[in-house]
Amino acid sequence: MPKKVDQRERRTLIADALMRVAADRGLEAVSLRHVAAEAGVSTGMVQHWFGTKDEMMAFAMEVVRERNQARVTEAVAALGADPAPRDLLRTIIATLLPLDEESRADGRVALAFLAYTAVRPTASAVLREETAQMAGFFGSLVPVPERGLDLLALMEGLGVYLLGGQFTPDQARAVLDAQLDLLFRTQHDHRVGE
Repeated sequence: MPKKVDQRERRTLIADALMRVAADRGLEAVSLRHVAAEAGVSTGMVQHWFGTKDEMMAFAMEVVRERNQARVTEAVAALGADPAPRDLLRTIIATLLPLDEESRADGRVALAFLAYTAVRPTASAVLREETAQMAGFFGSLVPVPERGLDLLALMEGLGVYLLGGQFTPDQARAVLDAQLDLLFRTQHDHRVGE
């Protein structure tokens, strides 16, 4: 009787190999051959599960999104019921920032995918939708909803500087806290002036 293969598990094994190649050697090193070698499988097996590099990249980003979602869900649950908007924002953003080795590896893949989508508009459709949703969610938590996009840009910028080594985790947290203080002080100042 043939062994039953868990398709999701096999695809995740290959996506993890892709992420290691991208994180260690850059996106330009990602090829079916390199990913197969990293995963310890044949190139044919990689081609069986992913017809193109675009499919492989999209699945790897899906894995990163799932990992991020799990980290965010756990961190938000630790806040308890009905956290203050500032606390919720800080927790979500800090959890998504590449502040430790695991999140840095995922962050390198996300950054590589972002660069990849810059020259492949069809690959960026999902990213555009997620960006709009995240900006809208952030905007729903701040006094001036349009500032949700600002927070998203802040998070992405801090992420790039963390990955590049220009900022330390402590510096990134300090910048995040300062920006959140400004946003929520503005809300307090408007209430006092009313």
